[in-house]
Amino acid sequence: MRTLAVVGGGAIGLAVAWRAAESGWSVTLFDPAVGSGASWVAGGMLAPLSEGWPGEDRVLEFGAASLARWPEFAQRLQATTGVPVFVADETLTVALDSADAADLRTVADWVGGRGHEMRILDRVGVRALEPALARTVRAGLLAPAEPAIDNRRLLEGLRRACATAGVRMRAESVDTLELPDFDQIVLAAGAASARLAPELPVRPVKGEILRLRHRPGAAPAPRRVIRARVHGRPVYLVPRGDGIVVGATQYEAGFDTAVTVSGVRDLIADAEAVLPGIGEYELAEATAGSRPSTPDNLPLIGRLTDRLVVATGHGRNGMLAIPLTVDATLGLLAGAPVAEAEAADPHRFSTATAPSVSSVGGVR
Repeated sequence: MRTLAVVGGGAIGLAVAWRAAESGWSVTLFDPAVGSGASWVAGGMLAPLSEGWPGEDRVLEFGAASLARWPEFAQRLQATTGVPVFVADETLTVALDSADAADLRTVADWVGGRGHEMRILDRVGVRALEPALARTVRAGLLAPAEPAIDNRRLLEGLRRACATAGVRMRAESVDTLELPDFDQIVLAAGAASARLAPELPVRPVKGEILRLRHRPGAAPAPRRVIRARVHGRPVYLVPRGDGIVVGATQYEAGFDTAVTVSGVRDLIADAEAVLPGIGEYELAEATAGSRPSTPDNLPLIGRLTDRLVVATGHGRNGMLAIPLTVDATLGLLAGAPVAEAEAADPHRFSTATAPSVSSVGGVR
């Protein structure tokens, strides 16, 4: 049996390890704190269509291809573990001013022109779907095909799936990618990937989120993902069984994951501008993570050496990209690349042509 080392225990690493083990590989996953990084902090939106913008064709195509794989991926995970992951079926982006309303029409025309269903709603249409939203909402853009998942439930399911498939977990850091006991290695260490392969153009981008718990008498949480822009800042509200996840700030702050007063203040103020009743919720958690970002907002998925495959750099779309990343990584291990992942080839950057596999630095 061929042996595989997966370096990194976030959602991407766990999913690759699970599916590779099911495919017949003997898999060992290395991470000192499995599931504790950016995957733990994520909001769980699967929204490549709502985030589409003219000119970003490759980003839209990659995201839409992965979105199309999510139903089968989630069904397979639930069949294996009994863990359901979906928490919403649709995404509604709302506009609070005329400029944002014009942007919604731009997105609807561009994304809709590429075969995806997008519906423009007026003020009355928005309130008919989500009556608790602010009366200042002018318009909305409904993406019926964009659901959301509970990221922490997903991590629980992936842990169970790995255990069922026989994946060995080693709670330790990796300081080199020269692991002689393994036939193949997958680097899926998120923002820490560049510590092991410094030539990779991956950098950490800090993001803070809030978890709000519903209290008796408070307005009910929206049934859909709600996205908006308030004072130029993007904000989203994702329903959970016990409340809402609100996110997310974005800072170029290295690996600093301290939650700031200003971040919490802005998230609460922006969320309240969209859903006024949110002030009655309990502030249950404020946390931050380091998103692994690349210069063009596409991940890095490809073979770097005859033994090393990279699956990292997913930025804000790590949850969305899981199914396509898994299929593409397994395809590379089997010598059968997946065409829909070609845009994520790490060799598109000149700095990623010959990465080192023996650089110092641990995965945290």
